[in-house]
Amino acid sequence: MKAQKLGAWIAIAIGATYFIVPLLGTIEFSLRMRRDAYSFDAYLSVFSDERFRATFGYSMMMALLTIVFGMLLIVPTAYWVRLRMPQMRQVVEFITLLPLVIPAIVIVFGYLRMYNSSSILPMTASTTGTNILLVFSYITLSLPYMYRSVDTAMRAIDVRTLTEAAQSLGASWWTIMFKCIFPNVMSGILSGAFITLAIVMGEFTFAALLSRPAFGPYLQLVGANRAYEPSALAVIAFSITWLSMGLLNLVSRIGRSRPAKA
Repeated sequence: MKAQKLGAWIAIAIGATYFIVPLLGTIEFSLRMRRDAYSFDAYLSVFSDERFRATFGYSMMMALLTIVFGMLLIVPTAYWVRLRMPQMRQVVEFITLLPLVIPAIVIVFGYLRMYNSSSILPMTASTTGTNILLVFSYITLSLPYMYRSVDTAMRAIDVRTLTEAAQSLGASWWTIMFKCIFPNVMSGILSGAFITLAIVMGEFTFAALLSRPAFGPYLQLVGANRAYEPSALAVIAFSITWLSMGLLNLVSRIGRSRPAKA
């Protein structure tokens, strides 16, 4: 038993070293912009850059739109499959997992071919259309995580009983969806939202090939032309990811402790 515990701690130490040492090296290098002294000059340079504020704000807006419209698509779909079409569950799960199998560059080239300026639906002919197409792209990219989070949360409640109880009180489908189902799967919605936020903030392929001023292409541009600022941006992006993971863990704990609402 002691040997097993020792082996487990050794494995944890090796894993921690593998992840923490490069991170500490990146943080240390990001503080060396000033000669012979540690400083936050690289971070000040990043935060004072108008392109950073513009691209960061743009990606945050795209992430918010992706979360809102993604959940409006995912929650009713997961609810309807669980309530009315359980035989289609494996098919829907297979469809939602396709973005993990198909490379992002293949998906975006398909979008460019289908929605270019000479097609029947020329979405890339305007800025608004391209932004809408980018939101659809992000929804597709985050589909596996969003659907899994919502479906897992929906397994913890009795969907059929909640629906029948609401119908017996005269509730419409709109009321059932937004006053019964959404509140009871909120932990899954928030879990999917935090994962989606982390994905969208670091995504490069869709934004670059659609020529959108997103945070991912900005990271690549700064990394190719600066020395210390890329390390500062890497730390900022890593902090966003870890913040999302921490909030995800917090929401999961709260969701497990909350009873279902009737």
